[in-house]
Amino acid sequence: MASLRWIIQLHKDVPKAARFYSEGLDFSVNVCTLRWAELQSGPLKLALMQQSNSDNVLQKGYTSLLSFTVPDIDITMTKLMALGAELDGPIKHEIHGKVAALRCIDGHMLGLYEPL
Repeated sequence: MASLRWIIQLHKDVPKAARFYSEGLDFSVNVCTLRWAELQSGPLKLALMQQSNSDNVLQKGYTSLLSFTVPDIDITMTKLMALGAELDGPIKHEIHGKVAALRCIDGHMLGLYEPL
């Protein structure tokens, strides 16, 4: 059986992206160089890799979506937006909690969920 090693995102500035996840979502940074970073959130490993000029994944609009459960959506959004994220639509108040979508510094989608 295959097991997931990590999720990889392409970024233009790996150290800046590592700071975004570390300071905005409290990920631990295991490794961070100019071209590669490995971050940890519980059992999840997120790898950030430098996007080369020949990579056209981001130019074509393809992206990953990472969804996070957070204790306070307003505080988390404030931190992430101060680090360069952009809100992608309004915060929704569902019967089970609040949800929001943001785009991080390189356009990847982030979903935030605050349960009731």
